[in-house]
Amino acid sequence: MNNKIKIGIVGYGNLGQGAELAINQNPDMELIAIFTRREPNSLDTESKVENISNILDYKDKINVMILCGGSAKDLDEQGPMVAEYFNTVDSFDNHGRIPEYFDKINGVSSKSKNLSLISIGWDPGLFSLNRLLGQCVLPNGRDYTFWGNGVSQGHSDAIRRIKGVKNGVQYTVPVKEVLDKVRNCEDINVPPCERHKRICYVVCEDNEDLNRIENEIRIMPNYFAGYDTSISFISEEELKINHSKMPHGGFVIRTGNTGLDTKQKMEFNLTLESNPEFTSSVLVAYARAVHRMACEGKTGAITIFDVPLGYLSPKTGEELRKELL
Repeated sequence: MNNKIKIGIVGYGNLGQGAELAINQNPDMELIAIFTRREPNSLDTESKVENISNILDYKDKINVMILCGGSAKDLDEQGPMVAEYFNTVDSFDNHGRIPEYFDKINGVSSKSKNLSLISIGWDPGLFSLNRLLGQCVLPNGRDYTFWGNGVSQGHSDAIRRIKGVKNGVQYTVPVKEVLDKVRNCEDINVPPCERHKRICYVVCEDNEDLNRIENEIRIMPNYFAGYDTSISFISEEELKINHSKMPHGGFVIRTGNTGLDTKQKMEFNLTLESNPEFTSSVLVAYARAVHRMACEGKTGAITIFDVPLGYLSPKTGEELRKELL
């Protein structure tokens, strides 16, 4: 295919590897290079790899950069840095800090006349879109979001950033009793921290203060503070054997009334065998939309609420109307 969308990937952890696989499934895209802080030759890939210090050499060679770093620390640094020179898509998932992060990226990308789509994945992302749809269709109601059962990449990454932690995995588990009540259209006002449990498995460096690490996890704002959190310290071998896979999923449910107290329920759910592969597939689809919108002259920071759904598809409007409408 001529005029392929030229993509770059920043970061080659689980999300970056998933993005590489997703790009290969989209014939209108071409992966130009992967940018890493590691030694390029250390990456197990046949794609071109560059140290991130060489990223500006590709300023006119890449249409959209997909940022695959973690939200805990990477994206705060890399988001503004890359948005100054490229159109970007990222999966910043610290919900409480999204307005602050949006303002930061918007300032940089507006000044540089680039386009940056932030917080794209399944939550924030596809779940956000379904929350909006539910509120618009059922204004007299309440929406609920449940995550899990599964591994949260953002929360696991946040654990691994703690000093003395060698590795770690966090599972998010919905509280079944609450989920059942919501699905039964009971109008209950339960905050997210009471809808879920967080289960952590942590591998520490030798001779570390486990009480300090446990306390840092429990009080971490926007991640664990306020949640029913269990923490188990295990060996690296046990983590590898029992916790190496990355399933996830969840539900967005909107319940409400129409007419004369007629009960209605909308539900969107995901069951994922690989959280990072699915998240990166969402990022890649939205990279196509960013390229199209940038070609139309759109600049600054945007979110999923600003992107026309038709721009995600490689098909023409005529094809979409014929095949899907």
